[in-house]
Amino acid sequence: MLISYVSLLGGFVLLIIGGDTLIKGAVGLAERFAVPPLIIGLTIVAFGTSAPELFVSLDAVFANQPGLAVGNVVGSNIANVLLVIGIPALISTMSPTERGVRRNVFAMLVATALFMAMMGFQGELTRVSGGILFALLIAYLVWQFVNARSNNVAPTFLDEEEVDAKGQSGLGIGLRIVAGLICLPLGAELTVTGASSIASSWGVPETIIGLAIVGIGTSLPELATSITAAWRGHGAVAFGNVVGSNLFNILSIMGLTALIVPFDVDQRIIDVDMWVMAAAAIVLAIVVFGRIRMGKALGAVLTTAFIVYLYTLFAWN
Repeated sequence: MLISYVSLLGGFVLLIIGGDTLIKGAVGLAERFAVPPLIIGLTIVAFGTSAPELFVSLDAVFANQPGLAVGNVVGSNIANVLLVIGIPALISTMSPTERGVRRNVFAMLVATALFMAMMGFQGELTRVSGGILFALLIAYLVWQFVNARSNNVAPTFLDEEEVDAKGQSGLGIGLRIVAGLICLPLGAELTVTGASSIASSWGVPETIIGLAIVGIGTSLPELATSITAAWRGHGAVAFGNVVGSNLFNILSIMGLTALIVPFDVDQRIIDVDMWVMAAAAIVLAIVVFGRIRMGKALGAVLTTAFIVYLYTLFAWN
């Protein structure tokens, strides 16, 4: 049993290290070929920050454990709002003032509604569904590119510290890319194996483990970034990070995964958890469109709501 926990924890560590290392190596490579920073942000960094969730979901469906694949994304999107916004708000008051965040929240709501409709009406994600989601991702990236070019600003969901990879040597770039490409699939394999073993030993469905444990684990990079930003007085960054992460989780991870390996969706997610995800998205939209300042009180409400959600996952299983 201890091996399962070690496997899960080790998988999370490798996913975080692998994602960060791959991003920095890829950014360094792009800079060597004089790729504009905007393109780097919209493609390499955007996909790179979703790499841990993508590898976990792909590994899960290949292992015939779709509950982990969908639970990973749905649980991550719930944790992104309730924890990644809630906990930093306990540290520093935050306001959704970043340029373009409202536009991106609207895109996130559309993607969430479409994702829910696909799961609810079909009970599965087919290659057609995956193709539609991924096509929308491409359209979103083009939309971001046009808006960013016209306003001469970077996309709101990028953190400058995450892309600080200048001055790397050719050897350093190569080593980072190789290390990232090794760590990510290995981390995904350890995560899925550990989570599956824990689900069996606890006597709970893999979907619950995906929602509760894997979903939180793959949200740790966003949580760490947002806490650091809040500590430094830049809490508004958290909103852009969460919106971008949730959008990419749906369009990129679920889109690519279904495109490669179609899979069924657990009925529990259709009946309960996707609605919790929708409620979290709506709460985030209300905060952003209403320009509501997030202080300790609202932060405590969101964090408490997530704790209650976790409790119900296991208590009502």
